[in-house]
Amino acid sequence: MASEIVTIGIVDDHAIFRDGLKSVLSQISEFRVIYEAETGKEFLNLLNDIVPDIVLMDISMPEMDGITATEKALKKYPMLKIITLSSYSDHVYYYKMIKAGSQGFVQKKSGKEELEKAIKEVYEGKNYFPQELLRNLIFKISHDGTNNINQGKILLSKRESEVLELICTGNTNSEIADKLCISPKTVDNHRTSLLQKTETKNAAHLVMFAIKNHLIEV
Repeated sequence: MASEIVTIGIVDDHAIFRDGLKSVLSQISEFRVIYEAETGKEFLNLLNDIVPDIVLMDISMPEMDGITATEKALKKYPMLKIITLSSYSDHVYYYKMIKAGSQGFVQKKSGKEELEKAIKEVYEGKNYFPQELLRNLIFKISHDGTNNINQGKILLSKRESEVLELICTGNTNSEIADKLCISPKTVDNHRTSLLQKTETKNAAHLVMFAIKNHLIEV
């Protein structure tokens, strides 16, 4: 990542946790916390005045939870990047946060190194999910016995199916292009088409949607 300053907003209803998070972030020269909010509603009000590069978003908050706040914020500012601050008790909401548009998860017990890595990767346009969390989430949604949508209603071309499978196995656009012998631009076009057809917001949501609706084998 270049040396430019990454501006950060913290949304969490526990003042002690926010103070600790600010203390950790202040130790990283590229990061600058520009505001904090106790609730989703307060966050949305602050967003009217200034939009940070990254938002660290708690899930469970009074007045308005992180899921609703994320949905409303991304509807108004679709380029905003949101990382979920998660704890063990929040696991039932992980898929909802991904569906809302969260681009990464950081567990509240994580250390400075993982927090820094998550922020930098999401800032660069990637997704960040701890491997244990991702495995548990994939297992849960692939074994919940539900199928929200008839697979036959989503018509994917052979190439789109190939691209989707490679996205779901963690390949980048360049890697997919190499494996399928097509240009990165063509891969990007297929990715855009997949997001539109599945009505998903980002790669993480696309992967979870594909698993949940049996578009790929896991």
